[in-house]
Amino acid sequence: MRLTLTFFLPFGGRLSENNRWVQLSYLVPWRRVEQEYSKNFSKDPRGGRAVSVRMALGALIIQEREGFSDRHLVQYITENPYLQYFLGLEAYQEEPPFDPSLLTYFRKRLGHDAINQVNEWIVEAARREEENADDDEHVGKPAYIIRSRCRRRLTNTATRTGQEPRSHRGKLILDATCAPADVAYPTDLSLLNTAREKLEDIIDTLHAPHKGNMKKPRVRRRQARRDYLKTAKNRKPGRREIRKAVGQQLRYVARDLRFIEQLVPHTPLTRLSRRQYRDLLVIGVLYRQQHEMYRLHSHRVDDRIVSIAQPDVRPIVRGKAKANVEFGAKVAISVVDGYAMMKKMNWDNFNEGTTLIESVERYVERFGCYPEAVLADKIYRTRENLRYCKEHGVRLSGPKLGRPPKQVDPEQKKLEQQDMGERNAVEGKFGEGKRSYGLGLIRARLRQTSETVIALQLLVMNLEKRLRLLFWLIYAEFLVMDCDMIRPVS
Repeated sequence: MRLTLTFFLPFGGRLSENNRWVQLSYLVPWRRVEQEYSKNFSKDPRGGRAVSVRMALGALIIQEREGFSDRHLVQYITENPYLQYFLGLEAYQEEPPFDPSLLTYFRKRLGHDAINQVNEWIVEAARREEENADDDEHVGKPAYIIRSRCRRRLTNTATRTGQEPRSHRGKLILDATCAPADVAYPTDLSLLNTAREKLEDIIDTLHAPHKGNMKKPRVRRRQARRDYLKTAKNRKPGRREIRKAVGQQLRYVARDLRFIEQLVPHTPLTRLSRRQYRDLLVIGVLYRQQHEMYRLHSHRVDDRIVSIAQPDVRPIVRGKAKANVEFGAKVAISVVDGYAMMKKMNWDNFNEGTTLIESVERYVERFGCYPEAVLADKIYRTRENLRYCKEHGVRLSGPKLGRPPKQVDPEQKKLEQQDMGERNAVEGKFGEGKRSYGLGLIRARLRQTSETVIALQLLVMNLEKRLRLLFWLIYAEFLVMDCDMIRPVS
């Protein structure tokens, strides 16, 4: 493989063709992405020059693959010529290609829908390469192998010709996980204390224009702080003590909200910054939720806010041994041949079993046939899903509904154990994403950028799989060449 672009190095030398970033640049369909990305641009000639999609998407891929912050990412790109080649630059430059603040706009502009579409193209290209490799291997193969591969090719094109899929091939693995957001563990007392402190800053801002002419409201911030610390610093506070402290903070927050209502006729809310105005709206909802739970002696409310800075984050009850409740977006994915695809992402908790039918239909569109089996948890074995799988001849893993039989068929037990072992592939994907690519802690602050980051991590995992296969093929070619060189002459 040769470089399709001459990359100039002012200090001499040339880039290595076997570098991982050079090889990775061939796996992303840059031109196809550019065509889709250009539709978002305005036709108005005014304004600054747009950054190319290769630089925007490439920078985000580098960041999620290496775990850099925005500032460190720009520094590493400036220092590394291979990263600059990956971004599409024609020569090495010592100046930063863009400002770190633009990365937030890259995440907003691309969005998780565009990233998922790029992920689809990458998986589709990998499948085409496997089919082309099968064609190259036809030479010298037995006739029954060639016939089976031709039948598979006809099956894959069934949906494109409008025909009903006539066979079943492959296995579809489904599961869901939570992508935790970077928020502090929420408690009612800490949330109300944070809300009170933010309201005090808002009161200071609204009263500032009338300093000396109007008496400032008495917010009692020192007393409120002492009341909070009295319980917060207690290692093992009792329920009555916690409830008493929560009630105190609720009354302080209600008092501050009344002061703000009294100041609004004198100072409009337009004097507040965008963040202060948004915090004020969130705190209003938070106060109503906390007051309702306090009144009903409950810890449950619909659309519960667990972070003022990220009000979209919801508690996701997963029942795991490590953490019974996680705070972030819930993501349902499917895994086919080691490639992970996002099926649904929502900030509210949902039943992942409802995604099975849609996932199977998407499998048919992609491969032209139904899967032989769907490997999933028991939560997917609903009556509707079982009926759908039975109508289309798809086997759904897991035990039957109802009372378990007294005598278990050995073959059925062996099949269940095999399905359980194969289903672990999706758990491996979750572990890979959370340990290596940041899926275990989403550091983005906004809802839109967080969704883009989650989609990017699935994209990077699929690119890494393709890159590993590419390096394995290169190693296999060298291994075959070595074997030919040492083969004895007859």
